[in-house]
Amino acid sequence: MEEESIINMRNCRIGEVLSPALESVSWRLCAGEAWAVVGPSGGGKDAFSAAVAGRLHVAPGEGGWYRNGFTGRTALVSFEAAAELLRQERYNDDSDFVEGGISEGTSVRSFIGAALPEEDSRTYPCGVGLENHPAVIACGLVARPADQRAYGEVPGGVDAGLLDRGLKRLSTGECRRALLARALASKPGLIVAIDPYEGLDTATRSRLHAMLDALAAASVAGVAAAPAVLIVDRFEHLPVAVNRIVELAAGAIVFSGTRAEYETMLSSRAAASPALGFTTQAVPESTCQRGANPSGEPLVELRNVTVSWSGRAVLDGISWTVRRGEHWLVRGPNGSGKTTLLELITGDNPQAYREDVRVFGQRRGSGGTVWELKSRLGIVSYRLHLEYRYLDQSSLEDVLVSGLRDSIGLYTCASDGERALASAWLALAGFQGREHERFGRLSFGEQRALLVARAAIKAPELLVLDEPCHGLDEEQRRFVMSLLSAIAARGVSTMLHVTHDPDEVQSFEQHILELRPGSIPSWSILPSCIFK
Repeated sequence: MEEESIINMRNCRIGEVLSPALESVSWRLCAGEAWAVVGPSGGGKDAFSAAVAGRLHVAPGEGGWYRNGFTGRTALVSFEAAAELLRQERYNDDSDFVEGGISEGTSVRSFIGAALPEEDSRTYPCGVGLENHPAVIACGLVARPADQRAYGEVPGGVDAGLLDRGLKRLSTGECRRALLARALASKPGLIVAIDPYEGLDTATRSRLHAMLDALAAASVAGVAAAPAVLIVDRFEHLPVAVNRIVELAAGAIVFSGTRAEYETMLSSRAAASPALGFTTQAVPESTCQRGANPSGEPLVELRNVTVSWSGRAVLDGISWTVRRGEHWLVRGPNGSGKTTLLELITGDNPQAYREDVRVFGQRRGSGGTVWELKSRLGIVSYRLHLEYRYLDQSSLEDVLVSGLRDSIGLYTCASDGERALASAWLALAGFQGREHERFGRLSFGEQRALLVARAAIKAPELLVLDEPCHGLDEEQRRFVMSLLSAIAARGVSTMLHVTHDPDEVQSFEQHILELRPGSIPSWSILPSCIFK
């Protein structure tokens, strides 16, 4: 019966009054249900999930009805939440006023402690003793004995010092773990987790999957004080305890029902979309593409490089050479230094100028301009995505043209040739006819797909890809994987690729750099790409 619904939307609009993201939405969440939201990027699942979490306005239409029994008791774990967290840390950064020029900012301990309910605040005053909190243990923020199984934890050792590190020092995966631990520790009525596994290493994914499955099972079983669960992810990633599915596409709910009913519907659907089948000819020629260069020339050289933050070595004595035509997979657990390594190459880490880091034969800081090096690089990264989130009014066309200019944003008018090239790439990436749409109006997955195209548009000599498929739906994932294969076949760009997903490893990635924190040495070069 409807009066048993905890959340009830009947004929509701979601989003701004004059330009709602979704219209005529009808959906209910009842006790004994654990829900998942699926569907393509840009189809409406982000807006729907934000509305359920209380982050977007919901207004009943004619004859409609809206009730949310979780108002004020919802925890959201998402890229947007992580981006806002880092934005605040950047705004409050007082490193310029600290002796030595380094400030840790807000620690993970303080971040979680601030969200504790009153009764737990007395148990863990000012975050003291949080090492023993079940949510902290379950999210792998401290090392615990192998028999610890709170919240469905999978046994395994983790970084014992994570609680006392600054939020701004965390890797992408570590930041997500901290957000989830805070969400659980706050004891919400509802947890909304958007793409919870993105950016996590294999061990952490396993731990998190077990934890979410346990939470969903507790919600379905009606365990007292267990939060309701709403997970936004690909269907094949969902914990088995999730028993309800809502699918959104083209701005509308196209399915809402039991998991069994959804699986039956999937089996009866038409065959999957055909593969994109890119060829080297399908990738538009760049106006700034360089001529052929000899294979084997060193593009990147790191010579006994060590990078430390607050006395902790993120990279320790690494020596590594990338030669033209060698496509590398870079892998390692969360916090092992993968992003730091790539930022030494791109020049986004200031310690690159202290260490012996050579890019295109030139040591960082020895002469030449940053722009000369950037003109030969294409980059997809979490940092770049964050930067573009601050330029959400940029048009899609301008975002692509900025890839030709090596700028964050576009500050002069694009030429006719640049616009024509951008138009061809927009069509290739599935954005045909959307040149003037604003970047901020795209879903997270659509933004990421566009930034991949931005990195590739100028056919750079070195293409640096840090989790390029983060947040992409299946069609966008096929686009990116096919695009990378076509780029490799063309032979102009050398690629460095970071991913935790074995399905994203490419056959042309025949070299592996594996980072192994805590080992001596802390890194290893493997001869062929066998993902283990």
